[in-house]
Amino acid sequence: MNFTGKTVLVTGASRGIGAAIVKAFAAEGAFVIVNYLQNHEAARTTVSACKELSGTALALQADVTNRKASDKLVQKTLEEFGKIDVLVNNAFRPYTFDPEARKMHWQLEWSDYQSQIDGTLKSTHGLVQAVLPAMLSRAEGSIINIATNLVARPAVPYHDYTTAKAALIGYSRNLAMELGPLGVRVNSVAPGLVYPTDASRSTKEGIKDAIISQTPLGRIAAPEDVTGPVLFLASDWSKFMTGQTLYVDGGMVMG
Repeated sequence: MNFTGKTVLVTGASRGIGAAIVKAFAAEGAFVIVNYLQNHEAARTTVSACKELSGTALALQADVTNRKASDKLVQKTLEEFGKIDVLVNNAFRPYTFDPEARKMHWQLEWSDYQSQIDGTLKSTHGLVQAVLPAMLSRAEGSIINIATNLVARPAVPYHDYTTAKAALIGYSRNLAMELGPLGVRVNSVAPGLVYPTDASRSTKEGIKDAIISQTPLGRIAAPEDVTGPVLFLASDWSKFMTGQTLYVDGGMVMG
């Protein structure tokens, strides 16, 4: 898989799944934009790792829930590289996957839902609107949105987080229908629990063991397990795919 000459913008890319994604693209020759919110050191470390893989990388800070910041992020990317071939919407509000600490439905305020919707859907909507003029002018592009397998199998009912990700999948399918005739593809990748990440760091061993026992491939996903499906959807190997959701969870969700 060769991304030489391609420009890839990944949000929330300083660590965890996002960092694994930009490093995978860099290893295949892409120009990668490492978007981050506030962890400058982590972003610099990720950029250095991309360069060690012979890729070209640039860290750009932006709060992608802010439309003006998203516009500036895209503008800086276009000034630096001239185009955006791939957008990966990975950023989301900080969340902790700990069943014992989660709020039950009757404990949730609407503000809990709104926070996750803003972090997941509002950020994606703003970035998509910002990159579309450049993609549509060339009648090509790939947008990949990171969802969760909890949408299909809410083994633990993280109501606010999963609701926001469900909305993201619906958004992606509508967008795929609209943009397909214009040359832009939109797909989603829905991982299961991924460890280690900041969100899963507090997940207790008993919970991980329970997930493993229900997973046909017999383990928890690592961040690197998500990268292959993302690169596949970004590449010409999937050029006749749009509106799809790929579940990356070792077989917990089959469909």
